[in-house]
Amino acid sequence: MAKIKTKEEIVSLRKGGKILAKILRELAVYAKPGVSTMDINDYALKLAEDYGAEPVLLGYHPEFAPIPYPAALCTSVNDVVQHGVPDAGEILEAGDIINLDMSIGYEGMIVYSGITMPVGGRTDAVSQKLIDVTKEALALGIKQAKPGNHIGDISHAIQTYVEAHGFSIVEVLCGHGVGHAVHEEPMVPNFGKAGTGPIIKVGNVFAIEPIVNVGSKEVWFDDDGDGYSVFTSDGSRAAHFEHTVAVTEHGPEIMTKE
Repeated sequence: MAKIKTKEEIVSLRKGGKILAKILRELAVYAKPGVSTMDINDYALKLAEDYGAEPVLLGYHPEFAPIPYPAALCTSVNDVVQHGVPDAGEILEAGDIINLDMSIGYEGMIVYSGITMPVGGRTDAVSQKLIDVTKEALALGIKQAKPGNHIGDISHAIQTYVEAHGFSIVEVLCGHGVGHAVHEEPMVPNFGKAGTGPIIKVGNVFAIEPIVNVGSKEVWFDDDGDGYSVFTSDGSRAAHFEHTVAVTEHGPEIMTKE
């Protein structure tokens, strides 16, 4: 059952979302060729402290993982689909693409957001198309997060746009409720039929996050490595964008923006 957030809680989510948007903007500038993903993590920790926010992924322990998450954010490079763990030995190169995925707590409420960007400002044409399509798919999904619609309306909007552009939706990872905890009900898949699933209500808050591969939708989990990273099965690149979205009587409102 999706938890309904009060107007006061949504005010706090809006404040926290603005901070997270600022943090991600600053991290995107920092993530240049020659920088390690651990450097990015260290800067994320500093920014969170500067803004008075709690980096809630640090120490978060999902059921599937062997150890608590050891960093403030996920840094997923090229064929890492999600949950890439920052590493001092992972040095960014021009033309890489990196997903920066972070969650913070502020005034007792939790927001989540993620962006994918080319390192050095440019990448190959297919990777740039992947980024652009994934970002637009998020925007289309968000438009469907309005009272009276179904979760499946969000899912269908994302899937149809992505597949129309020749890319694949990762089906084993999805969006979710957020606000009181990092992950809440309901799940928000990136594929599905319009008019199906739970009805969307005023006060729902979702982390909507299309996760898209250039090639196959299949992925593999690095259970014997860092315990978190998820890779494309065929080595193709992946992209992800995410916003925390509150459902108001007037429609969806993005919390994680400046």
